[in-house]
Amino acid sequence: MTTTDTAVGARRTAAQQPPPIAGGRRLLPMLTLGNAAMYLVYLGIGQVLLPAQIELLDPEGKVGSLGLVSGIAAVFATLFNPLAGLLSDRSRRRNPWILGGGLAAFGALALLGQVRTILLVTIAWCLVQAAMNVYQSALTAIVPDRVPAERRGLASAMVGIGTPIGSVVGVTLATRYVPDSVGTGYLVTGAVIALIAVLFTVLVREAKLPPVEAVPLRRQLLTFAATLRVADFRWAFIGRFLMMLGFFAVSLFQFYILQDHIDLPDGMDAAGAQAVLAPVDAVATLAATALGGWLSDRLGRRKPFVAVSCVLAAVTMAVPVVMPDWTGILLFTVLAGISFGCFMAVDTALVTLVLPSADDAARDLGVLNIANAGPQIIAPFVASLVVGAAGYDALYLAGALIILAGALAVAPIRTVR
Repeated sequence: MTTTDTAVGARRTAAQQPPPIAGGRRLLPMLTLGNAAMYLVYLGIGQVLLPAQIELLDPEGKVGSLGLVSGIAAVFATLFNPLAGLLSDRSRRRNPWILGGGLAAFGALALLGQVRTILLVTIAWCLVQAAMNVYQSALTAIVPDRVPAERRGLASAMVGIGTPIGSVVGVTLATRYVPDSVGTGYLVTGAVIALIAVLFTVLVREAKLPPVEAVPLRRQLLTFAATLRVADFRWAFIGRFLMMLGFFAVSLFQFYILQDHIDLPDGMDAAGAQAVLAPVDAVATLAATALGGWLSDRLGRRKPFVAVSCVLAAVTMAVPVVMPDWTGILLFTVLAGISFGCFMAVDTALVTLVLPSADDAARDLGVLNIANAGPQIIAPFVASLVVGAAGYDALYLAGALIILAGALAVAPIRTVR
């Protein structure tokens, strides 16, 4: 990508129409729906059903077991995302990978609901992560494939809108099956991702991407490391990695935090609290995503939005420490939704403007998605140790420091304002 946001903004006038988005009117709404289905699985399972299942199997060691299961499964996410992106680049198609990933996730989730030991839960959750990252790598490559640079703020916002929608539907749906019907919850969630994958491939037709020079698979694998040699892409990677690390360290244990740390109103349990918090988070995230993406396009600026979002997220981590009650967790949820929604909308647009190679977009985004999946490897182990040694307050403070470091990482990026 050689055109910067500054140059793009300078060339656009009121008389110019934005270039068309390849894929027609269905593409952006289906990107929203596709991303919503992905987060329905990630958050409905990861924040509700998986912790509930592990608590049933290992009530005394639930924190350590959840950290272990999540960390090992995240290794599979880290490996499969760039590999699947590379393979979809080689095939010059995205839809078959979206369809295959969605259907495979259904089968893996059905298996997860039937297992009865921590070891088998780990294996099944690894399979779910592998399938979902095949789906995710192809889905995220569609924006740079088909959306012009001038409209990527809008496209990124449409993708980002799917996050709160999927989160609230996933968490609300999952809480209906806790604690007595966890297996059914897995089946229902799997059916949703499979259905959306089928709908996407039927409604969003794709032409095969233009052929590129064939490169041996071994050489392409070696280029993963070379991708990070591009300075702006490397700093974008670091910023995303740190934001996600701080976020996942806390969000992974939200179910147990609500059980063991937050003073909930009488008659409300952790699952009920999550059912209330999910729509609150969704509204805040949705508003910030839409506004952040639109404003960053209008102003032709990305870096300030990303940095401010990280700072706000870090400050927000102090709220449950000062106010470990229902009011405090509600305030935390609103502020976290605002900061995370704005960050994801604008950072996604920023990343597409610093990709090292337009012809290898899925591969490069797969490398970037290590910044999403990698923290999920580190966060469970680190968070388990922090909680075991110093409690949940220390976990919030550690998350804040990590996210602040992410705010500093965007400063060296030169080709995007």
